[in-house]
Amino acid sequence: MNNEPAGAAGAEPVRRTSEIEDVTNLYFIHPISAKLVKLFARLGISPNTVSIGGMACGVLAGVAYSGYHERWCAVAGFALMLSWHILDGADGQLARLTKSYSDLGKVLDGICDYVTFAAVYVGLAVTLSRDLGGWVWWLVAVSGICHALQSAAYEMQRQEYNFWGWGRKSAALPELQAPPRRQGVSFMQRMPDIIHRRYTRMQMLVAGDALAFHRTLAKILAARPASDALIRQRYREAFAPAVRQWAILSANYRTLAIAAAALLQVPLFYFVFEIVGLGFILIVLLAKQRARYRQFLEELGEM
Repeated sequence: MNNEPAGAAGAEPVRRTSEIEDVTNLYFIHPISAKLVKLFARLGISPNTVSIGGMACGVLAGVAYSGYHERWCAVAGFALMLSWHILDGADGQLARLTKSYSDLGKVLDGICDYVTFAAVYVGLAVTLSRDLGGWVWWLVAVSGICHALQSAAYEMQRQEYNFWGWGRKSAALPELQAPPRRQGVSFMQRMPDIIHRRYTRMQMLVAGDALAFHRTLAKILAARPASDALIRQRYREAFAPAVRQWAILSANYRTLAIAAAALLQVPLFYFVFEIVGLGFILIVLLAKQRARYRQFLEELGEM
């Protein structure tokens, strides 16, 4: 269980929220990440540098997986993706430890994630297209789009849990409309904020009724400040099990599925599964989430 007190809204622990973590993060990836974070902090390495290092591992994983016909290449691809996962867990922990989280860091972290999977998908597609023909590229492209939508929906569940459940500032959702432009601030300086807002808009569109729910819950908390801690506790009790269910769409299980498909010499099946299997799971999870939103708001109305 998370060891934060129930009323610790706004607290920023270094480790990610334990009650919504899947077992692969909780007992393997993040403990290793935590050990590296201490080293990175002592060496003065920035979270963004760690993110880029993780992305480099992801790109090399794509190169390795392009030779998946050789078993050692598939094993190397899996090992490099595990390295990316560990560094991906470390950059966020390091940002919270050093209180250096920013819109740029959030955007860069997301870009590194997508570049990693894009590299792996392209690596597999290069070899598959030689074996089966150029039509494979269309399948991989559709799979990549499905991946982006599924990942955005899952990350929204995690972010809103940390924000509404614990009140963490690092998980705050930006207003979808950009603020008025300030004099002396260049377009390049505003770029991370613009990208972050647009990505959040996409997440909310994919996540069903999330935007309406967020606006309603924000009004309830503003109108009932004395009940803030209790409402957040109720939120955690209601939504923690749901976020754990959403973890089936996380990068961890994709990494395992890619490794299994490559080792079995059937990576084409992975792309079909991502489109059909995970697409169906997303639809089911969204339907359940909409029902959970309605039920939670109804229960708050009865408090």
